[in-house]
Amino acid sequence: MARYRGPVCKLCRREGQKLFLKGERCFTPKCAMERRSYPAGIHGRRSQFRRRVSEYGTQLREKQKAKRIYGILERQFRRYFEEAERRPGLTGLNLLKMLETRLDNVVYRLGLASSRSQARQLVRHGHFSVNGRKTNIPSYLVRLGDEIAVRERSKEMTYFRDVAQRLGERPLPEWLSLDEETLSARVLAFPSRDDVEIPLSEQLIVEYYSR
Repeated sequence: MARYRGPVCKLCRREGQKLFLKGERCFTPKCAMERRSYPAGIHGRRSQFRRRVSEYGTQLREKQKAKRIYGILERQFRRYFEEAERRPGLTGLNLLKMLETRLDNVVYRLGLASSRSQARQLVRHGHFSVNGRKTNIPSYLVRLGDEIAVRERSKEMTYFRDVAQRLGERPLPEWLSLDEETLSARVLAFPSRDDVEIPLSEQLIVEYYSR
């Protein structure tokens, strides 16, 4: 499975804002954006004073930001966009719904992982089941009524014991419900635009691929 293996703090600095790719570290003074908010490299400081970004550049940056937040590479992200175009409704909203309903993102939104990359690793290691069946595919798209749960053998791990004590610290999306005792959740609805708290302009992404 292809994935980005470089320093993720460099991605935040390139986009000029926190993408919260390192979980709890992003909320501490150790966050790279707190110390160096300009892009990495010898020309990083100068980039803050560059001329106005073109319309294409604005669209590209928004697309890159979405890819980096959800941890998806270009080929897969384009497939998501093409599928969003085929579905009825607004293409941009369809795209966000698909990204939000990825299993790794759902695990992160439930508070069972501190970052999406950690959630992806937990899913890949087979710690979760969907509707009672072991599912280790991070890109699996959950559906209305699906039950996502930590597998019984995984609940005995020190990690999930610690997680169970911290549940509730992060706001739970309205489209998900969570039973903190059994570490199981259910999809109550599909996410609406208001449920996507990430600062993204999906219309710019649509415009980028519609050129």
